[in-house]
Amino acid sequence: MTLTTDRPPLSRPGGPAVRRRLARRLWALAEVRWAAVATGLFVLGGLAQLADAPAPVWWTLYLACYVTGGWEPALAGLRALRERTLDVDLLMIVAALGAAGIGQVFDGALLIVIFATSGALEAFATARTADSVRALLDLAPERASRVGADGTEHVVDTADLLVGDVIRVRPGERIGADAEVVDGASDVDQAGITGEPLPAPKHPGDEVFAGTVNGAGTLLARVSRPAAESVVARIVALVEEASATKARTQLLIEKVEQRYSVGVVVATLALFAGPLAFGAALQPTLLRAMTFMIVASPCAVVLATMPPLLSAIALAGRHGVLVKSAVVMERLADTDLVVFDKTGTLTEGTPRVAEIHPTPGGRHDVGSLLRLAAAAEHPSEHPLAGALLAAAQERGLDLPPAHDFVATPGRGVEATVAGHRVRVGSPALLDGPTADEAGVRDVVDRVQAQGRTAVVVVVDDRTAGVLALADRARPAAATAVAALTALTGTRPALLTGDNAGAAGRLAAETGIGEAHAGLLPADKVDRVRAHQHAGRRVLLVGDGVNDAPALAAADTGVAMGRHGSDLALRTADAVLVRDDLAALPALVSLARRARRLVVANLVIAGSFIAVLVTWDLVGHLPLPLGVAGHEGSTVIVGLNGLRLLGSRAWHRAGAQR
Repeated sequence: MTLTTDRPPLSRPGGPAVRRRLARRLWALAEVRWAAVATGLFVLGGLAQLADAPAPVWWTLYLACYVTGGWEPALAGLRALRERTLDVDLLMIVAALGAAGIGQVFDGALLIVIFATSGALEAFATARTADSVRALLDLAPERASRVGADGTEHVVDTADLLVGDVIRVRPGERIGADAEVVDGASDVDQAGITGEPLPAPKHPGDEVFAGTVNGAGTLLARVSRPAAESVVARIVALVEEASATKARTQLLIEKVEQRYSVGVVVATLALFAGPLAFGAALQPTLLRAMTFMIVASPCAVVLATMPPLLSAIALAGRHGVLVKSAVVMERLADTDLVVFDKTGTLTEGTPRVAEIHPTPGGRHDVGSLLRLAAAAEHPSEHPLAGALLAAAQERGLDLPPAHDFVATPGRGVEATVAGHRVRVGSPALLDGPTADEAGVRDVVDRVQAQGRTAVVVVVDDRTAGVLALADRARPAAATAVAALTALTGTRPALLTGDNAGAAGRLAAETGIGEAHAGLLPADKVDRVRAHQHAGRRVLLVGDGVNDAPALAAADTGVAMGRHGSDLALRTADAVLVRDDLAALPALVSLARRARRLVVANLVIAGSFIAVLVTWDLVGHLPLPLGVAGHEGSTVIVGLNGLRLLGSRAWHRAGAQR
């Protein structure tokens, strides 16, 4: 038999069609359209100015940029003003108009483009998150088969199911409601809810969740919760609530915008109205006030903050980490506790054969036991089969063909291999004539206590051995955990829906400080918030639908890129595109270096503003010199922030982690 372990890869649709669809969704946002038009007009204006076109030509283009890119923030600022709050966006519009008023129309247009582009990116991110949350509701099917008291079956909307209704779930169907199994047996893939790497066997009395996928058996289940209170519905509510809370987070400089904006406006009005009240001439008074407005405007402060953060974002992107905004990069620098999901995050997410225990004194050694088990499982589509086939391939075993294959949901498979009747499955196989085999139950108990999955192999009605399956830790997991511990001063924590044995084993293997197992999505959120209430700044790393609420609730959420669910990828603030955990401590270290540059730039920008403003207030600051000082400070802080663009900065961050 030719041994084949290649199975269809899990991948998202890609290609030109997806890019076109994304482009259409982008263009559907008004903020994106206005920002694109404003940017185009700004570029045309700059080209016309460089080509020595008549001044009215490029002035017209720049002013059109003012209108298309500035009308929305101006309108929002005026609305805020009506509510007695002064928005920094309105101050930027006033500063841009002031720059145009003294002939610096290019500087004002640049400010407009920066703010319009920032608003467009924020609108797109918000829309993507909303779309992904709505898509989560599609996990639960729209229809379900309800079984009446007389045994008749009717297809109904899942929203109409009531607590106590009995539904029939056929092989391969998604389960329509949170329910309790009353009849039948099957394996249910509930990785999206609990994160378990293998489908969970379900028998009467076990709980099943809406949106999870039934295996090969047929189940009758009694609805235990209404649709609005199902685990999937609660995930949606948790993601929306946590995302809305996090959306209020702003950049450091924006947190002081109110006082600064009010101060600049009040000082400008005082400089203009005060001297006029005492008989000063209009023109020099207006010129002085406008000079103050220009030198006090926060252009340099804005550039002091953004270039280091944007440079760090670009550098991280070149090394396989997507950071979605400058706010995220700033929050990454504050991280003092990292929390990991288990399956697919710290581990590879694929079960593998970790140990093989032939029955003592039996007829089969390690090789023959694995050979018979893998051959019997070969026709199966269960993830267990993939693990056994991969182990057989690694050992170079030649598998004989399997005949008379039978799969029993919730128990395992049975087939005739090389003249032997072979059964492979759960420890429930020990309930039969093999129950008295010496030491087998002890081996099963020991394997399960270690958090591994025990698979019993029975050959010709005699227990031949036990296979231990485990999800293997990623190669960089222990190194990344150690580096993050050194960076934050606190050992990372583990939150998982898997069993306590598996969580404890992985924690010991990787150096995790604390491990919490058996958690549903809401439980993970509670754990994250408990750390936050204790004063921690939490960075959570996950990959599944079940991690999305915790990703949204954490101060910073990071998703695994290759096999992460769409909801996790969109809810997270950053994505490890290559699933490289070693990049995580480097990212935190880079964010901290970017913050140091931001602080240095703010000192430089603040010093320039203080000197120029003092000069204007106590002396006579010529307008050209004020503009030169203002623009010079802007250039200095901008160039200083761009130091993080070089690859050396990433290697330095990796060395410091």
